[in-house]
This record gives sequence, structure tokens and C-alpha cells, in this order.
Amino acid sequence: MTNSFRTENDSLGSIEVPREALWGAQTQRSLLNFAIGQDQIPMKLIYSLARIKQAASIVNNRLGTLDDNKRDLIVNAACEIAMGKHDAHFPLSVWQTGSGTQTNMNLNEVISNLASKATGKPLGSHLPLHPNDDVNQSQSTNDVFPAAIQIATVQEIQTTLIPELDLLIESLTKKSNAWSEIVKIGRTHLQDAVPLTLGQEVSAWSTQLSTARERIEVSLRELYPLPLGGTAIGTGLNSPKNFDSEIATEISLLTNLPFSKANNKFAIMGSHDGLVNAMSQLKMLAVSLLKIVNDIRLLSCGPRAGFSELQLPENEPGSSIMPGKVNPTQCEAMSMVCMQVIGLDTAVTMGGGGGHLQMNAYKPLIGFNLLKSIELLHDACRSCRKNMVEGIRPNEEKIAKDLQQSLMLVTALSPKIGYDNATKIAKYAYETGVSLREAAVNFNYVDEDEFDQLVNPILMANPKSK
Repeated sequence: MTNSFRTENDSLGSIEVPREALWGAQTQRSLLNFAIGQDQIPMKLIYSLARIKQAASIVNNRLGTLDDNKRDLIVNAACEIAMGKHDAHFPLSVWQTGSGTQTNMNLNEVISNLASKATGKPLGSHLPLHPNDDVNQSQSTNDVFPAAIQIATVQEIQTTLIPELDLLIESLTKKSNAWSEIVKIGRTHLQDAVPLTLGQEVSAWSTQLSTARERIEVSLRELYPLPLGGTAIGTGLNSPKNFDSEIATEISLLTNLPFSKANNKFAIMGSHDGLVNAMSQLKMLAVSLLKIVNDIRLLSCGPRAGFSELQLPENEPGSSIMPGKVNPTQCEAMSMVCMQVIGLDTAVTMGGGGGHLQMNAYKPLIGFNLLKSIELLHDACRSCRKNMVEGIRPNEEKIAKDLQQSLMLVTALSPKIGYDNATKIAKYAYETGVSLREAAVNFNYVDEDEFDQLVNPILMANPKSK
């Protein structure tokens, strides 16, 4: 049993670490002290931290504070980590110190031990790289951890969420164009209203998502300035001159994204308003998606005792007791994801406002909730598009029947006969069960030809085309 561990040392003394683990003493203490839940620091955040270590070593070498050999060892190890080759060695819980110090040290220790392995030195020897003096040179958790959240958030939104959102918008736009001639009854307050086309109704959904997309992209501008080089509290203590601008440039080259140095690092390190704003825009996307799938759920309800204007793909049986029942499961899954994201946004909002003085101590929560929200929204958009939106079909027979029976078509008569007289026609038709046409002729407000000319659902849905 003794052979399964090695002894490592830090400022608090010695501690046993699993013999083959690439992490060291501080990571091991975190594993023991923060055994809280199953949520671990997202690997996307780990990869961004690795790129920061890589960039820092290059800049430190260029500025003359790190030799070529140590730079190359850090770069090689960081690249391997960023490529996902050592994921098992980053086991820490989200629920740790609010700065993320243990995760930063997890990176430093793993890089140090990868260098030890590469040069034939014992794990934990801190040779030839010291976790703090070399790997963490010119850095503090307080500037690298929020920078890593910013980098990971921008990358995941740009490369994962936005492309999938574009596909969903495209799919809805295709439906809107295909259904531009299908006139149906509108509804306000869940009551019958004047006509519109099914294409117009769906166009609202695609535009909602396009607007949400634009909001998200605008929010990213605030995340490009990085606090790197601010070290502990924003002053840049223990980092060489120009380190901040040079590492921002290096990160920009590594990611192919326009990252830059923050002009005021105190603002970004003492608060994370840009991250809170980005999370808020993810929440707004969730709000839009929730409205859309609730609309789809209503329009597809039935099949015989509801609106039944839309027919959804039948993906799986809907009931364990009712034969033949099919439910709007994609709408339900998306709804739950949206509500989860809205809840995660509330936590990020509270975390963003919960910092004190020169440091916000809710960094792991903010980073975890942002990346989890991006993942959930991406996956839900993809599932919703592939398993529902692309296969939705209009029930044109039901749509036409509801349109013909609508009393709100009488609205087209108001300019000719006045609001009060039009109201009489609608009430008479409803109480007697006759058609609007019959009711209008009965009151002698218009003749049959005038009625047919004025009450034209196609023209009512496109009044400017007259």
C-alpha cells in the first residue's frame, strides 16, 4: 500500500500523493479538503489555462526571465494538456477556493511533473521546472483564472454555440419561407385574433434568435481585454515590463481571436462584469428559445382536442399507459435547459456582485456556469433542430378550418361599418352559430359581394400588398 503513494511537500508540510499522479501537494490537499459534489472544473477552462502557461513561458523567455530549455519544456507540456492528453490529472471540484488557486496550481504541478518525466527526474522533484518559480512566473491566480474564463467563454461561443445557433436560425428561416402562403388565425391572450401567415409567425422565431445572437456577439467585445500581467491585485508586481501587452498578443496568435491587454486591470480583476454580461446574453437566448418552444408546444397540441396546427416528428412513444400517445419531448427538453440556464445566470449575477475590493472570490462558479450554459444551449439547439424543427409539418386542413370559423375576421369590416356595428355582427354570429357573412348580411351593413371583398384573409395577413 505504501508503494502506491509518493510524498510531496509544500509550505504546509508533507502529504501523500498517488504515485503515478501528475499533480502535486496543493492539488492533493484540494481533493481532500473540497470533496463537494461531482462538478469538476470544465476541461475547456483547463485548456485555456494551459494556453496561458504556454504564452507566459514564451513571453518570459523573450523578456529574459526564463531560459530556452524551461520555455520549451513548459510549451511542450502545455500543448499536450491543451490537446486533451492528460485530462485525468485535473480532478478538482468547482467548489473550491473562490479564486481558483488550487486549479491554477494543478496546472503548474502537472506541467512541472511532465517536465520531470521528460527529463528523467522523479515526479514531485520540481526539477527542472518549479511550479511557482517557473511555470507560474509573472502570473497570479487572480489574473490568469479570470483570463482563462474569458478565453474559454469566447472560444466556446464563437466555435461551438454560434455555428449551431446559425443552423437553427437557417432551419426556421427555411420553414418561414416555405410557409409564406399559408394563412392562419392569429392569437393574442390565447384568444382568436386577426390573420397572419404561418411563415410570418415562424419569422418571429428566427428573428428572435438572430437578435439574441447579435447580443451575444456584442457582449464578447468586453471579454477580449485580458487582465494578464496584473498579477495579484492589478499592479503587475513581479511581472516584467510589457509582459501584459506581449502575453495578450501571444494569446491572440494562439487562439486567432482579437484578445488585448486590459487598460485597467483593477476593474477586471476586482469584478467580472464582462463575464456577467455575457452570461446575461446567454440567458436572453434561453428566454427566446423558451418562448419559441412554448409556441410550438401550443400550436402542436392535440392531435384532436387542441390547436393541432403543427405536426411534430414522432420520435418516441409518449406514455407508458396511453397507447399511441406522442408528446412534444424536444420542446420539453429545451424548456428545462432554458430554465436551468436562467437559474445559472442568477448565480453568476450574484457571484459577480459578491466580490470584495481587489478580487472577486466567485471565479470557479462564474466559469463553470458560463461554460455549462454554452454546452447546454449548444446541445439543446442541435437536438431541437435535428429532432424537431427540420421535421415539422403544417396541418393545413386544420389551419384552414380554424381560419374560416374565426370571428375576428370581422375586424376588416370596421373601417367600412364602424367598430360598434362590427361588434354586433361578431356577437350575433357567435350566439346564433351562423357565419360572419350571414350575420353581416342579416344586419344589412354590407352585401355579400362587399363582405367577400373586405373580409379577405390573404389580404388581411398582407394589408400593405393591396
